[in-house]
Amino acid sequence: MTITKPKLTLEVVPQSNWGVNLRSRLSQKDWDKLRKAEYRRAKNLCEICGSSGLKQNFKWPVECHEIWHYDDSTHIQALQGLLVLCPRCHQVKHFMRSEIVGLRDQALLQLMTVNGWNTRQAEYHVEDAKIQWAERSRFKWTLDLSWLSLNKGLETT
Repeated sequence: MTITKPKLTLEVVPQSNWGVNLRSRLSQKDWDKLRKAEYRRAKNLCEICGSSGLKQNFKWPVECHEIWHYDDSTHIQALQGLLVLCPRCHQVKHFMRSEIVGLRDQALLQLMTVNGWNTRQAEYHVEDAKIQWAERSRFKWTLDLSWLSLNKGLETT
């Protein structure tokens, strides 16, 4: 049996870094320039499912998501890149936030649809991510944004 990596997964940002993102670290002008360039690169389509938020009854087609690497031994959360997502796939990436604001069912359905999973498979993935989140949230994490200056020539505040 071949096990394939799912196309869409949950992102487990440690609780100490909730709300810490590029939008909070860049000027509005730099954030707009960065994200809009990414939107153009992806032709305003989700890089995971190929859809647009406009087809999902949102007023915007896509959102910009940060790709992070988590070093569980040094507790460094390092920016690795950016990903253009439709709002539904972005809700999955931030599943715990989606749960808090009442969007759990929509996010779970998107996770199932994109990965071709049944409810049991999706719920298992969610529970596994929550275990990882709880473990990571035991520590204070350092943010490494050096990718931004090396690849985009931008500095954060």
